[in-house]
Amino acid sequence: MDDIFTVFQASQYCKVSPQTIINWIDAGHIKAYKTPGGHRRINIRDLESFMLKQGIPIPKEKVEDTRKKILVVDDDPIIVESIVQALEEDENDYEVISASDGFEAGLQVNHFKPNLLILDIMMPDIKGFEVCKKIKTSPDTKDMKIIVLSAYLDEEKFNKMKEHGADICFSKPLPLSQLKQEVSRLLQQK
Repeated sequence: MDDIFTVFQASQYCKVSPQTIINWIDAGHIKAYKTPGGHRRINIRDLESFMLKQGIPIPKEKVEDTRKKILVVDDDPIIVESIVQALEEDENDYEVISASDGFEAGLQVNHFKPNLLILDIMMPDIKGFEVCKKIKTSPDTKDMKIIVLSAYLDEEKFNKMKEHGADICFSKPLPLSQLKQEVSRLLQQK
């Protein structure tokens, strides 16, 4: 995957804003494809071909992927899509993936190694307190930030979630702008 760039990486490579890259893609100047999650990806050869035509200097060094990784776990596809889209549109260029059940979430925590987990704790196969406690007590995941979502928790249960390791708790319906602010704040602490 070294020869595939995200919009953010392409913008760093060309020394322009991510929005400029998106505009070039939308205008058909740069070939790109979308992942199943709706993320734009650009083959470096296509980008460099465009850069040569436009007289944009090609950097000698590679762009490193230093993006923060976020895992969204929720069984409601509409909520997942709105969270993923909101975070991907953020200027911080997060790498965001999702899981729809506890088993898949466990696999992704171990494989993807997210910096932050956004977790709906009211899913049939997830025990929120145990998930938070397990993540915070494991040496491999203890630094992972956790944002808990629920439509049914009161202040007392939110406080209990925080005691078990949740950094922030949100009630649904979700205030996306507030969620984005908290994600940014938590990931800047690392």
